[in-house]
Amino acid sequence: MIDFDFKSINIKRVLTLAFCLYLVYLIPSLIVANIAKGTPKCSCCKHKTQLTFWTCQLNSQEDYFKKLIKKFEHENPDIKVNWVDVPYQEGEKKVLAALLTDNPPDLVNLTYDFSMTLAHKKALDEIPEVCFKDYVSEIKNSLNYEGKYYAIPFYATSAVTIVNSDLYKKSKLNTKITTYDDVFASAKQVKQKTGKYIIFPTLTENDTVLKLLNKYDIDSSNLASEKSNYIFREFNKLYNNDLIPKESITQGHQEALEQYLSGQTMMIVTGANFLNIIRENAPKVYEKSEIYPQLKGDNGKYDFSLMDLAIPVKSKHKTQAIRFAMFLTNEKNQYELAQKTSILPVNKFALEKFIKQLSNKKTKSNIAQLISAKQLNNLSQIPYLGENKKEKIEIINMHVQKILLEKNKAQIKNILQMVENELKKCKK
Repeated sequence: MIDFDFKSINIKRVLTLAFCLYLVYLIPSLIVANIAKGTPKCSCCKHKTQLTFWTCQLNSQEDYFKKLIKKFEHENPDIKVNWVDVPYQEGEKKVLAALLTDNPPDLVNLTYDFSMTLAHKKALDEIPEVCFKDYVSEIKNSLNYEGKYYAIPFYATSAVTIVNSDLYKKSKLNTKITTYDDVFASAKQVKQKTGKYIIFPTLTENDTVLKLLNKYDIDSSNLASEKSNYIFREFNKLYNNDLIPKESITQGHQEALEQYLSGQTMMIVTGANFLNIIRENAPKVYEKSEIYPQLKGDNGKYDFSLMDLAIPVKSKHKTQAIRFAMFLTNEKNQYELAQKTSILPVNKFALEKFIKQLSNKKTKSNIAQLISAKQLNNLSQIPYLGENKKEKIEIINMHVQKILLEKNKAQIKNILQMVENELKKCKK
């Protein structure tokens, strides 16, 4: 035991030491409190946090993002945002390379599938669920990965159906085409009355089939169901009776668009932004074009595409990255972005405001945007197939070709069972 000589102790030194210890404990507490509150009110910070923000193919909105970043930096004088826009084709490759380093970007704009794959690989930081209270519920639910969230919604799109009203009138149909079942039932009459096709289905392009099946509550686990068998039998019938273009077995959206532009098909399911392409390249077809909600299945829901914001697990500024992500997707900024572009807000309050604003406009472009925006309130959750989604889609699309060409309809169910079995063998 050590004995202290209290008489020899300098009282001033003791008080000084005590005050220093007080500061040691106090200052970190104040810093934490400031982070929680949002912004420290210090404009004289010499050492700002350098926050790196990557977007994907958004350089056309340079003025918008520069203005937004400037506003954020004004409200958060402790943060400097360094914005980098990456071309879409290079996005995934560059992000993967950056994640291998010890200094990745702090906030990255990703596709839904890519963010889910990175979440599976544990390459993204978890985001607290409390951050999601202001987003459209179906969109939020799509980002739930194994009960946790690793990305914040950024913006969305949802396709519409564009119909050539002249061909529709000539076909003398008694009903509007609102579902794929309507397509199956009306295709023959359209061909007989007009000599044209009802639609060019892009069945073998990317995940088109998966999105279609999702509208019937069919996924990779129940491909061999009776409902699935019915859908593929109907498409087989259309193909083998020359009621859809033969090119639909191999060609995608570009060919579908060209056939609509040339008046060879009565309708096309596409993004609202493609109305501008129709107007510029086929003005007569544009004049006859009317816009409706995208084709539905039996669950009455719509599909959509989603871009999100994620924080790499090795980010050195995670708290600041969340703060910036919340700023980007707040009501005001989401509403402004939607007004400047053809994309849709994922903030539910911004979406409500956007729908209300569009309701007073009558141009075809505005009508398409309005329909697309309303669809976000009735979405079918995006199917996630795992990190090897591309491999699984290739398997599905290869067999879709076989199904369309199959002359014996009884074999279709066997093919579907084969696909289901192959997908089960694939690792998640």
